[in-house]
Amino acid sequence: MRMSRGADKTTRVFFYGLFMDESHLASKGIRPHASRSGYVEGFCLRIGERATLIPEPNSRAYGLLMEMAEADVAVLYSDQTLRDYIAEPVLVHLANDTPLAAVCYNLPAAKLTGRNPQYATALLALATKLGMPDHYLAHIRLAAEAA
Repeated sequence: MRMSRGADKTTRVFFYGLFMDESHLASKGIRPHASRSGYVEGFCLRIGERATLIPEPNSRAYGLLMEMAEADVAVLYSDQTLRDYIAEPVLVHLANDTPLAAVCYNLPAAKLTGRNPQYATALLALATKLGMPDHYLAHIRLAAEAA
């Protein structure tokens, strides 16, 4: 397990899937800090085998903005199942509408395949725990209920 070192350069990362769960990250030896709720405009959450954000005008995707060591981010996305995710710059709006630049890792829409109701169910539980808006929870619930 990798442990974060204080000397590592940090970066802001916007998470919208199960990486929003800090205990899950801690189980991988990753300790984010300065976690804050926020949203990105112009993106919509889609859930296939995993989650991704795809560009969609007039949409909003919710998640957590976290600061963490760049080396830890590299470890997270070196996993075989996540290697197709691409870092994209985003502007995260915090609860007080303060915008902060961050990076968000997204799966290209063409690579979003399958269904994973178990993932969606776990994400719904996490998003509920984090207090995300009801309309957003309803969106996740649809993916969780997909047969």
